[in-house]
Amino acid sequence: MTGRIFDIQRFSIHDGPGIRTIVFLKGCYLRCRWCCNPESQEREIETMIVDGKPKVIGKDVTVEEVMEEVMKDLPYYRRSGGGLTLSGGEALCQPDFAVELLKTAREYGINTAMESTGYSEFSVIERYLPWLDVYLLDIKHMDSFKHEEYTGRPNGLILENARKIAEKNKNNDGTRLVIRIPVIPEFNASVKEISAIAEFAKSLPGVTDLHLLPYHRLGQDKYTGLGREYKMRHAEPLSNETLEELLQAALKSGLNCQIGG
Repeated sequence: MTGRIFDIQRFSIHDGPGIRTIVFLKGCYLRCRWCCNPESQEREIETMIVDGKPKVIGKDVTVEEVMEEVMKDLPYYRRSGGGLTLSGGEALCQPDFAVELLKTAREYGINTAMESTGYSEFSVIERYLPWLDVYLLDIKHMDSFKHEEYTGRPNGLILENARKIAEKNKNNDGTRLVIRIPVIPEFNASVKEISAIAEFAKSLPGVTDLHLLPYHRLGQDKYTGLGREYKMRHAEPLSNETLEELLQAALKSGLNCQIGG
């Protein structure tokens, strides 16, 4: 069983509980303007200029090869409650490989998580859920027109899938669903927009946690390296005061809300 990845990051304290190893898969259905991993979007292997030198982005690996890297930090997972997180890109684009990877990790007693847009047929998502402890699902906007303008896709399927995933875990005996909001200037960084997403998250059975992920420009140079335009070049990171205001708005939903995560 092989899949295409572009990076493995060890000792992460984000994207799930505890100390984690993040496996970044190649390919994504969305084209978010602010994406900090533009090299993840295309499934094809690419060449990106990094520090003035060409670098091949993407390689085909087996489940066994990935797990060999993941298993190096097994003691840290056990001490911290951490484990393996699939990211990207979008892991839903490679279901055969991704599901087998999650299943193998579970067989070793490793906690599993996935950071995901949720944009896929639910029949695909259902294949992941038996092997997934935490689903970190991005809800970017409640307005479908604006969502499509900034990501290339409408939001209807994502919202529908969020509710279906939550229904699967309404008795808290399945995959834990955590809603995350990338907070983006010019797109959704207002009290009205964040509050609307928080209220939707509150309506999902079993959902208790909401994470606000502040916009940053760390991926900007990658667009240059790929010969692509960075469409958010005029956007400035949000101030701490603005983020705190948005956090307070989200907290009114009654959910456990935090900045980052």
